[in-house]
Amino acid sequence: MRLLANLPSRVLTSRGWGLVITGVLALLTAQVLGRRDLLYVGVLLVCLPLLSVLMLRLIKPRFTVERKFAPQTMETGFTSTVTLSVRSSGPLSGTVVMQERIPARFGESPEFHFPSRHPSAQGASHYEYRLRSSSRGVYDVGPVTAAFTDPFGLGTSRHTLGGTERLVVTPAPLDLPHSPLTGARGADGFAATRRNANPSDDDVMTREYRAGDPMRRVHWAATARHNELMVRQEESVTTPEATLILDQRQARYSSGFHSAFGVENDDGASLLSSPGFEWAVVAAMSITAHLLERNYALRFVDETGAPALRSSVSAPWPDDEEHQGQTGIHNVAEGLAALELSPDPAKRTTTRRTSRRAASPPRSSQAGPNRFTPFGDPMMDKLATYKHRGPLLAILGAITAAEARDLAAAAEFGSTSFAILVADRPQDLHPVMEILRAAGWHAVAVSPSADLTAAWTYFDSPGAASASTAKTTVPSAGGWTGGRA
Repeated sequence: MRLLANLPSRVLTSRGWGLVITGVLALLTAQVLGRRDLLYVGVLLVCLPLLSVLMLRLIKPRFTVERKFAPQTMETGFTSTVTLSVRSSGPLSGTVVMQERIPARFGESPEFHFPSRHPSAQGASHYEYRLRSSSRGVYDVGPVTAAFTDPFGLGTSRHTLGGTERLVVTPAPLDLPHSPLTGARGADGFAATRRNANPSDDDVMTREYRAGDPMRRVHWAATARHNELMVRQEESVTTPEATLILDQRQARYSSGFHSAFGVENDDGASLLSSPGFEWAVVAAMSITAHLLERNYALRFVDETGAPALRSSVSAPWPDDEEHQGQTGIHNVAEGLAALELSPDPAKRTTTRRTSRRAASPPRSSQAGPNRFTPFGDPMMDKLATYKHRGPLLAILGAITAAEARDLAAAAEFGSTSFAILVADRPQDLHPVMEILRAAGWHAVAVSPSADLTAAWTYFDSPGAASASTAKTTVPSAGGWTGGRA
């Protein structure tokens, strides 16, 4: 039995190998003893497994495989339920052992028997299993592989059924506490802007009188002109806006030992990333959800002023930079799922990483001499267009002092400007923060192990509000420093 178990099982089963071995022994015995009946038995025993293999090769199984995820996109640390429906469109005898191929990071591939104990009226067998991942990315789930045998269980043949489905694992946003950093907003997230109106103003906004309007707001000149009661509309509701900048350069996140190698997935796929960039991605996702859930309109750009998600293979709309509402949260989350660092031009990247970014044109191939200069004129021109139309937030790596001087001028374009710098050694960024603070930025430097909520609430702390140009050190779980002008 051990000998049969050690024989190759891709063509014949243990039973098939047993018949072949028995048939060969019968043929040898017939040759020695001269028995014709043993010769017939030996030929039969050898031919049966060979005929079974030939039948399996000629008759291809026909199956329909459908796969659904619930939810369709999964956040890191959460679970997605996979529903697999398998239906045979041809004759099938016996039970088939099938296996679903999944990336190695999700654990062992699930196995199941077809047909199931309780198939549907249409003959489809349904199976469920759950997937969970602690890392963001895009993973191919499937196809299904099955080992088929003949009715006698002599031969075996493996076939691939169906295709693959893409499972997008997005970064899970952290709950950020309510903060007045972005200004006073109503309960619905909108801002009321008052206008000083008097009857002699040409631009006074008026509307028809409604029951409950105070008489002090009646606009008598407009009332006489329209021959009906008109009131001053002194308040107008505006949608709050914000701009978020995410630095995506490999050179600014590759200062540590682990950062130099990026983040490798267990299934062989890789994202060009680092612990610092992973922290920045979670921060960007959390701030995005925090703002959009409060009815902000968010502009999301990279360090050059281009759409932040343009190079992500998972972004549903990579060229969009303006996001709003729940749809905006979903689009940003999907885009951040496969967002990678921009390769350092001074270093060579692997073929795998180059091929993953082939969907978007390389930055150096675009037109314009300064188009891809970090914090250059294109970004400043774009920010100037939205001057004082909401807060400006920047999530940066370990930028240089020269880059900090280029970015410092952008502080005047936001109603308030906040910068979070991520580095393995935050204390080394004091000169950079001094430059930003001198220009009016609220700046804090964190390590990849720092608590995002603590960094966010630090901007509201009395120490930050009263800090001068002197360095302010704030202890936390990961260690970080901050201050403001």
